Amino acid sequence: MSKKLINYLRHRRDLALLAIAFILLVIAMFKPTWPIKRDIYSYIFVTDISQSMNVKDMSIAGKTVTRMEYQQYLLHRVVGELPCGTLVSIGLFAGDSVAAMYTPIEVCSNFHAIEDTIDHLDWRMGWSGNSKIRTSLFTLARVIRSFPEPAQVVYITDGEESPKLHAFNTKDLTGFQGGKNWLFVGLGSDKGTAIPKLDEQNQVIGYWSNESFAMQPGIAQISEANIGIRDDNVAPSESDRFLSRLDEKYLESVSKEVSGIYVNGNSVQSVLNAMKKQPPARRDKAKFELRWLLAGLAGLLFLMAYIPKHPIQETKQLWNVWSRRIMRQSPKPSNN
Repeated sequence: MSKKLINYLRHRRDLALLAIAFILLVIAMFKPTWPIKRDIYSYIFVTDISQSMNVKDMSIAGKTVTRMEYQQYLLHRVVGELPCGTLVSIGLFAGDSVAAMYTPIEVCSNFHAIEDTIDHLDWRMGWSGNSKIRTSLFTLARVIRSFPEPAQVVYITDGEESPKLHAFNTKDLTGFQGGKNWLFVGLGSDKGTAIPKLDEQNQVIGYWSNESFAMQPGIAQISEANIGIRDDNVAPSESDRFLSRLDEKYLESVSKEVSGIYVNGNSVQSVLNAMKKQPPARRDKAKFELRWLLAGLAGLLFLMAYIPKHPIQETKQLWNVWSRRIMRQSPKPSNN
């Protein structure tokens, strides 16, 4: 019986190819995978949600936008360029700590969830009005250690420390573990711009004053209870407004101290190029999906089932037949 079937399929090439294509499609339905060793790219994008990110000194397609809006635009573009299999987490930075919205998740199967997280980034999510970037690095390192697997860091900020650093509140980064190859992305312009003070409805009610960012005199600077308390004053005049700007020198210095990388975030491509310089988070076995390969092969076999064995010869024969018919049907020349 089997010999008869094999002989039959030899003479019916089209049926044999269609049968194999059907079998491949059935196998593909079970989503088979094959373990292969490859580089695993996992990132936590730390987003600055402090109030200085409400400053309008960035540009998208010629339109002036806030640093927060540009941060969202940058993240959308970067995440959209990441290949499937990449793991992504979104972190929030405010005060002296970083909180992860979730552990790294696969970018393609969770794309809409990640995009939704980016869309809802807002300064009102902050739990503190201050910005202590140096101190937050220690919290960030602990957050990453709590992940089920390692992750590289892309830290987006304007680099503004509030309150301003001095001898007593500058966190020592000597011997800091975990910052190697972290990427710091600077946002903002070098031109000082006033920080708007917004109400709960996101309406501007004034601008932060210089006094809001001033350090308390004397022992209050050292007191743990008083470090970083921001005055709630609104600037009574333009000259009293605190002017915020991107502190590139400071971010470059911090990145060097932790063996990281710094890049200006004005160009999306520059950020993507800098991320390519970061090594993978780890190298491990990953499941390579075979269903698309099997489905593609089944489609190819399906096409081959209807292609002649000798297409060139049969095309020539068909052409000869058609040309003869045309010659027969063409009118004969008159003898007149």
